[in-house]
Amino acid sequence: MRIYKPLDCDLHDYLEIACLYGYALDIELTDGQRLTARAITTRTSPTREEFLEVETADGRLEIRLDQLLAITPQDKNARFGRVVLANG
Repeated sequence: MRIYKPLDCDLHDYLEIACLYGYALDIELTDGQRLTARAITTRTSPTREEFLEVETADGRLEIRLDQLLAITPQDKNARFGRVVLANG
């Protein structure tokens, strides 16, 4: 796996909001994959890599934050729209 590049703090806030409200998200990954999942929490590994934990129809999944291209909340009245997270 490639070297981890941290997400900008202002973008990280959107993930925290999604977890706080338990938003269902349309998640776009940098490799072109897409999935729909409910945001649960974020965590930092001992090696300082950050992850978004989500609940899918098949169970829980952790996604390394630098693999996220964009998130779009599916909940009515969400506090934000589509957010592009990919680091340039």
